[in-house]
Formats: sequence, C-alpha cells, structure tokens
Amino acid sequence: MHTDTERCVRAVQSKDARFDGWFFTAVVTTGIYCRPSCPVVPPKPENMRFLPSAAACQQAGFRACKRCRPDTSPGSPEWNQRADLVARAMRLIADGVVDREGVPGLAARLGYSTRQVERQLLAELGAGPLALARAQRAQAARLLIETTPLPMADIAFAAGFASIRTFNDTVREVFALAPTDLRSRAPRSTPGNTAGALTLRLPFRAPLNPDNLFGHLAATAVPGVEEWRDGAYRRTLRLPYGHGIVTLTPQPDHIGCRLTLSDLRDLTVAISRCRRMLDLDADPVAIDDQLRTDPLLAPLVDKAPGRRVPRTVDEAEFAVRAVLGQQVSTAAARTHAARLVTAHGERIDDPEGGLTHLFPSPEALASVDPESLAMPRTRRTTFTTLVGRLADGEVRLGPDSDWPETRARLLTLPGFGPWTVDVIAMRALGDPDAFLPTDLGIRRAAQELGLPSTPAALTARAAAWRPWRAYAVQYLWATDSHPINFLPV
Repeated sequence: MHTDTERCVRAVQSKDARFDGWFFTAVVTTGIYCRPSCPVVPPKPENMRFLPSAAACQQAGFRACKRCRPDTSPGSPEWNQRADLVARAMRLIADGVVDREGVPGLAARLGYSTRQVERQLLAELGAGPLALARAQRAQAARLLIETTPLPMADIAFAAGFASIRTFNDTVREVFALAPTDLRSRAPRSTPGNTAGALTLRLPFRAPLNPDNLFGHLAATAVPGVEEWRDGAYRRTLRLPYGHGIVTLTPQPDHIGCRLTLSDLRDLTVAISRCRRMLDLDADPVAIDDQLRTDPLLAPLVDKAPGRRVPRTVDEAEFAVRAVLGQQVSTAAARTHAARLVTAHGERIDDPEGGLTHLFPSPEALASVDPESLAMPRTRRTTFTTLVGRLADGEVRLGPDSDWPETRARLLTLPGFGPWTVDVIAMRALGDPDAFLPTDLGIRRAAQELGLPSTPAALTARAAAWRPWRAYAVQYLWATDSHPINFLPV
C-alpha cells in the first residue's frame, strides 16, 4: 500500500487509524516517522515519504515520533493472511527466530538461501531480516524501560541485544532519547512490576467484538492450563527460554495484558503469540465489507461487526486438542485434555490463580501408552500418529509452515478428514480462508439463514466470501446459543 501515494496522503490527512501498521509516514523536514493517525498537524504532502515498515524508516535515518509512538501500532494484517515466503519470514521474525538462530537459521526454516530471503524482504519491506529484528528489539526495550524497574543492563539482554553499547546506541537512534530519559518520561501512573512481570496494552484495529473471541477461549479452556477469572482469560505459555502466564482482559480500545515470565528474553515472543491468538492484527473493516456483499450474511455482520478468529499460542497443542474433540462434546474434550495435562504436563507455580501446568509437549505425549487413553481405538491411533509426526518434525505447524503442504500432510494421517484439517488450518495455522462446510453448527446456521446447507453447495456459495471464509464461520457460529459465542460473566 505504501506505493499508493495519493491514498496514503488521504489516510494521513484524515488521521485514519485503520491504516496504522499498513504503512509509516516519514517526514523529510523533521527526520521523524509516524503512524497515519498521528495527532499532530499533518505535514505537507511534498514532505511525506511512505515506507512499508518501522525498520525501513529506521534504516533510512528517521526516528520514531514521541507523540504517536509508531512502534506500538498494530502489525500489518498482510502477514496473517498470506502464506508466501515474506509472510512466513515475518511471522518467524516476530517469533524471535532471528534473535535465537540468526539469519541462517531463519533461511533454513524457510527452505531458502540467506541471500534469497534478504532480497525478498528488502524488495517488499525496505529492510532485511536483521533490521526488522533490530526494530523489534528496540520496541521490546522501550516496553521494558517504561514498564519495569529493571536495571538497564538487564533490559538490554532481555530485549535481545548482544551488548549494552548496542542497546544504548539503538535506543538513542530510534527514539532520539537515552534509555534513562525514556524511563523518566514514562507516565508516573505506570504500575510498578517485579522482575519477570509486566503490564501492557495490546492495540488492535477497531471494531473488535470480544464475545466469540473470549467466549470460545473460555468455553473450551483446559483446567490447569487455562481459566476465566475476574473478567479475564488466563493461560500458561510454553516459550523458547522458559514459561509464562498471561492474563488478557478485553477493554474498549485495547486488550489489557499482564505477563509473568520465567525469563524476560521471551517477552517479544509472548506478546507476538498473544496477539496471534486474539487475531489482533486483522483488518476488520476490509473483512466485514467483503462479507456484507452477501445479503444473507450482511445482517449478521451489521449486528456485531469486528469478529475475530480465536486462534492459539501453541499450534501443536491445538492439533492435539482438535483430535481429542473429534465427535465429542466440548465438555468431553476438555475432560480428555485435562487428564493428559495432569498426567503428562509440566507443573508450574501460579501465585495469582488456579493454573497448574503447561500443556504437554509432543515429545512428552509421544511416550504415552495408548491403552491409557479413554477413547475409541481408532482415535487412539489418530492421536498417537499425530503426536509422533509432530515430535519427529514430519508435520510442522509453526509460523514457518507452508499451508498447502501442511494440509496435504495432515490429510495422510489416519482419522484426519476435511473438518479436522480445516479447523487446524483456521485456528492453528491461521489461514483466514479456512472453511468448515461439514461442521454441524455451520450447516444448521446455513439452513436457518436460507443458505445452501449441503457441503458442496455451501462451498460454492462461500466462494464469494474469499479470502475471509474463516471469519464467515465465526458469524455463522454466532447464530447458535452455544457458550462459545458469549463473553463470560
């Protein structure tokens, strides 16, 4: 979008927050870059330059605006709706792969050469993987500086910097302030946090309807791993350097987020996974406008716009839970999952609530005795085959996964039909166009609305909803009175 100068100028002049994260405005007369909705008086069009990423702005010598804080804007929705090389690379960078494995590790995960990955990212984003990771580290550093009392040296390494000098230089270059000055400018009302815990706000593009989003997560919560408490969804997180507990509270203009981490180096990964689980980088206006073109869907969209797809913080965990939920009720699926957690999950301490375990890893589940599973023999085979493929890496569901290839691999597993594969594609892989024409709830909703109710006919009708059929699923499910559609009280 940043190449459409006329459209970008209109967005900046109207201070349109819908375009935050889509592009950034660099002002050549001030050397500052802003988000489109920056509250200051817009610069003259001839002084604006439009760039596709904060990293590209920083690489071009611009520093972040102190008013609109463009580094905190929602991420581009492009990376969650595409499955090409650049989108997969951006999801991996957000997941901290460059910090942990370097650019060669990123390229190896994608199956391309380092040079090819750098060339593709430069062409589309104006910055290579190192610059993109550096921008992410700068944002993490600012967050820690402003919301924790940690010493600057601890913050430097927690944010992923290799040295304190690099940390200081980067913060000064990006924000035009020394780290200590950033802290002194932070609001005095910012709550104090102990080491390993912090409170922050997760921005999103409005509108956001929290009913089905938090309703689904709460209604399917696995005891010990997830809970709904005091108006917030809480769960445990398995992270690269340790574990964490997150508390997510829906607010009118943001999602309140409290993170307790055993290792602060996991901060950016934890934030990225929580944003992905809540689908916060979606563009609801574009999605809803497309779905409104169907006259039978339009009333559902108008009634409660901004529905998101509830996703996951752990793709392998969700795939296992999808198998446990085959042909059983939500309550029965929770019971099966809770037994696995108690028997094979890693225990953790939660001083604030009732969370007790991390969901067991595929490696731990691969050693489970099939005879100990209280399920039909055919589903035991499905379960053991899946966890075996996940453990040995033959099936990969992470942010680097190739969606068509992963679908094909899943369909070869015993007990995996279209419904299981599509629900994993929708909620684990993040495919915005995944569709469930054989789902009973979808067929009931279709019949009630006057849509075709047979899978083939409904799929043909749903072609007009592409590439947002996963969101159409949320609107169709919402016609039912199931608890997944209502914000818990």
